[in-house]
Amino acid sequence: MKMTDRQNEPVIPAVSRRKMLAGAGVLATTATIAGIARAQSPATTAGAASGTAGNPGVALVTGSSRGIGAATARQLGRDGYRVVVNCVVNTDLAARVAADIEADGSQAIWRQADVRDPAAVRALFDAAEEAFGGVDVVVANAGVMHLAPFAEMTDEDVNHMIDVNIRGSFHTLREAARRVRDGGRIFALSSTIAKFRTETYGPYAASKMAQELYATVLAKELAGRNISVNAIAPGVVNTTLFTDGKTEQQIAGFVQRTPHGRLGEPEDIAQVISLLCSGNARWVNGQAIYANGGIA
Repeated sequence: MKMTDRQNEPVIPAVSRRKMLAGAGVLATTATIAGIARAQSPATTAGAASGTAGNPGVALVTGSSRGIGAATARQLGRDGYRVVVNCVVNTDLAARVAADIEADGSQAIWRQADVRDPAAVRALFDAAEEAFGGVDVVVANAGVMHLAPFAEMTDEDVNHMIDVNIRGSFHTLREAARRVRDGGRIFALSSTIAKFRTETYGPYAASKMAQELYATVLAKELAGRNISVNAIAPGVVNTTLFTDGKTEQQIAGFVQRTPHGRLGEPEDIAQVISLLCSGNARWVNGQAIYANGGIA
């Protein structure tokens, strides 16, 4: 049975597929953040505005060796944040992401940590505090996906999604609630599949809907600390999490259904997170942001 780990997902290298999926597009989000996507001053967009005592802010992104997580880590680095990159097994890729961030002028470290292990998650936050003095932004991105009809889904696959997507995200968000500095940002990664409710996606969609509940509740629990908590729900994004097991014709069908005429790219989702980290987006709190190019 096919399984994809967001912590280990590459962008498709095939030239023919890239040509099909390529196309100029304007970053689309839902009406929830319409009106805030305007030119920002460096003081409101840079991670430097989030730190303390003149130091740049610190961002921690789980599952950031590839795919959406890696794009988000790189984007936040460009925004001025010092970044903690996380992986489970792809240490070489995590090291490369950290090196890219430093090459762009920010600071980064990478650490192995399995989000299923609460002690490992605590150690990941410890590393952020030891290296950079604290945490201002947390993106709970790590996740896995198994697809099958209910009648064919195995206990092992369901348990894996529960362990990583539901428990692992909880471990990350719990630690974020304890450690993110006042005025920070916390993100959980949901999915537009929660709206599609497509066959074979049942348990996976349920694990993603949990992220929206997490964000809504945590936003209320952190009242008074000026911390915004939101769930980001990507649509069809050009990573193996979506493309594995699909034909070119099936992928083209999703392209045709998207108003912008292309699949999303990991950078599209990273830019939404970057926007929500800006000073002008603080009022967006406790929401599920469907960053899907209008497909749903």
